[in-house]
Amino acid sequence: MSRQELYQLIISKKSFLCVGLDTDITKIPRHLLQEDDPVFEFNRQIIDATIDVAVAYKPNLAFYESRGSKGWISLEKTMQYLHRRKEVVFTIADAKRGDIGNTSLQYANAFFDPKNGLDFDAITVAPYMGEDSVSPFLTFCNKWVILLALTSNKGADNFQFIKTDNQQNQRIFEQVLAKSQQWGSKDNMMYVVGATRAELLADVRKIIPDHFLLVPGVGAQGGSLEEVANYGINKQCGLLVNSSRNIIYASANTDFAEKACNEATTIQKQMECLLEKHSIL
Repeated sequence: MSRQELYQLIISKKSFLCVGLDTDITKIPRHLLQEDDPVFEFNRQIIDATIDVAVAYKPNLAFYESRGSKGWISLEKTMQYLHRRKEVVFTIADAKRGDIGNTSLQYANAFFDPKNGLDFDAITVAPYMGEDSVSPFLTFCNKWVILLALTSNKGADNFQFIKTDNQQNQRIFEQVLAKSQQWGSKDNMMYVVGATRAELLADVRKIIPDHFLLVPGVGAQGGSLEEVANYGINKQCGLLVNSSRNIIYASANTDFAEKACNEATTIQKQMECLLEKHSIL
């Protein structure tokens, strides 16, 4: 999916909602455990319930890898289901990969090559090992790297806010933003920026005014959607705001899909208002 196609998808759905498919088999409604593939069935119903208002879906790979081969089968079936639907959505592998070049290329093939059954639009990548660990992901046409920049976990303070003796006196996350622009462009690179520090989005936008940002942390983690939009929105929206637990675990009963739809629709209506407020619609 190109940048313009993603922007048009946001406009058509009046939404910049990304639904996180962090599907934990211990948390899904118990009646689904009777299914041959409970995780896929849960995902299928969540997708059906939310696809009218979501522009993106983000499976968190840990929840699938932890189940071994069964988890990979559930993930592949989920991706095939998304590809079969008539509605277009942006798909993100929340994998946080990043290794030496040859290894990164194999990761890129695994998640991007249609022959391997996944064919994601984007993947989250850790930048710590530098350019040669990221560049293999950028060789795929119309695929995206979503680089970890400013995360919302407590441990982010360990490294991301350290200032070094560079000329700009930048913090580490700012150096990541600045340096990585030499590797990719606004047409194939996004950044993860956590919602729990929304005011820092203003600093982020000084360095990357035009890039898309994937913003986790709204909802269960306490981030404010309105603050994220106020600090982070740009002329093409430039935001994909992820919500996982608030949507997919809105109910633990047989009405889980209906409740997920209600929660996602509520968020979409808020997003529509914010898009109008910032003259995107």
